[in-house]
Amino acid sequence: MKFVRFIMKNAALASVPKHIEHFSKFSPSPLSMKQFLDFGSSNACEKTSFVFLRQELPVRLSNIMKEINLLPDQLLTTPSVQMVQSWYIHSLMEILEFLERRPDDHRVLEEFVEALVKIRNRHNDVVPTMAQGVIEYKEAFGQDPVTNQNIQYFLDRFYMSRISIRMLINQHTLLFEGTANPLHPNTIGGIDPHCEVAEVVKDAYESARLLCDQYYLGSPGLSLQELNSESNDRNRPISMVYVPSHLYHMLFELFKNAMRATIESHKEGASLPPIHVMVALGGEDLSIKVSDRGGGVPFRKMESLFSYMYSTAPTPLIGQQQTAPLAGFGYGLPISRLYAQYFQGDLQLYSMEGHGTDAVIHLKALSTDSVERLPVYNKTAWRNYKVSQVADDWCLPSREPLDLAVFRLAK
Repeated sequence: MKFVRFIMKNAALASVPKHIEHFSKFSPSPLSMKQFLDFGSSNACEKTSFVFLRQELPVRLSNIMKEINLLPDQLLTTPSVQMVQSWYIHSLMEILEFLERRPDDHRVLEEFVEALVKIRNRHNDVVPTMAQGVIEYKEAFGQDPVTNQNIQYFLDRFYMSRISIRMLINQHTLLFEGTANPLHPNTIGGIDPHCEVAEVVKDAYESARLLCDQYYLGSPGLSLQELNSESNDRNRPISMVYVPSHLYHMLFELFKNAMRATIESHKEGASLPPIHVMVALGGEDLSIKVSDRGGGVPFRKMESLFSYMYSTAPTPLIGQQQTAPLAGFGYGLPISRLYAQYFQGDLQLYSMEGHGTDAVIHLKALSTDSVERLPVYNKTAWRNYKVSQVADDWCLPSREPLDLAVFRLAK
């Protein structure tokens, strides 16, 4: 019997490339926040969700799996990246097992939820494992501008795809697993129809402050202000339809960075200036500005802050406790920006060296405008991996001042 299962498993593995080729020809179907909300609140049907996900998840998985193979061979052969690939292959195989199964069979629906939970748990360490693969590549082969650009392009799309897949899985399991969330009883799946932004700001601040106090034995305070231009009472608390865990993730990262910069830029014993947060609601946008007086960042380094190939902190080791809890792989900012962009928002940084940094999260105020931003594998994506290094069409500034007298003699 074991031998039969072994043969069947090998046959299924052999068919994976064919399935990836098939499903990658389809584009993912982006959903709006309103669609997520409407389905979960009024007509949540487990069979409908099951039929949609057993087709949509293979499409999203296959689209990004096609792109993995366009990465440099040396990166693909690192143990960490190969492990991530194996996770995706196994998850795809498990979803495909449900393609021909009957949606009106209650046991099938239960097994599907169990499979989704198993897939979600399997992929919990995708981000640090892929980060480890990039580190292994950098240490073995160094860096060059073209490879850096390819890796940046891929990881933005890869992690965005992961966010979207986890969103689908979480919505289905939270709605149909049969267990309510005691901490958030009013949420519909992972979405809060009345997410109070200031409360999430305070939660994220308190979590970051706890880490900061443990490591630095102190932390800057919080100054919070709300401006609701959509209400007659401009000081009325601001709420929106959103995923609280996504918002918390972004704010927690920004608070960690702001606290670390504030403490390290001030002398020991000096009073720490507070972190100022402004939440503003307009007709189209909800914006959250996190301002610190942590000394800022030189302008030339700004682009590097969103690069996966760059980190200002020592690299942690997976599975080992970090010595500095406010730092990590350097992926906090780029992935936080992806969370903002996932529903058509953005995260931008404005810094004044010698003073501090403003980080602004822009989100869509209306749930109808908050539509998933999903990567699609097509010829345009393929061409982005085939760019070659070309000569710059702008003069590069010389590191040494030009000696005009020598230049005249040479002429």
